[in-house]
Amino acid sequence: MPRSTIEGARALAFLRGRDYVLPQDLTDLVPDVLRHRLVLSYEALTEGLTPDEIIRRLMAQVAPPAKPLESRGRPAASA
Repeated sequence: MPRSTIEGARALAFLRGRDYVLPQDLTDLVPDVLRHRLVLSYEALTEGLTPDEIIRRLMAQVAPPAKPLESRGRPAASA
């Protein structure tokens, strides 16, 4: 994943009022970051596929973590 995606997700989280990134931040950002990196084959063009459709299909295959912040903000258990 390009470093710009990580930095962009951090910036998006900040704009949304957080100091941490959620999977949704990446999901929202990935199409804009990756769209220009795809070069479609002739087959894809004749089938009417777009970069957005390919990215949507790829993102549908990747499941986000079930509980991304389960341990965030909880104090460590004392011994």
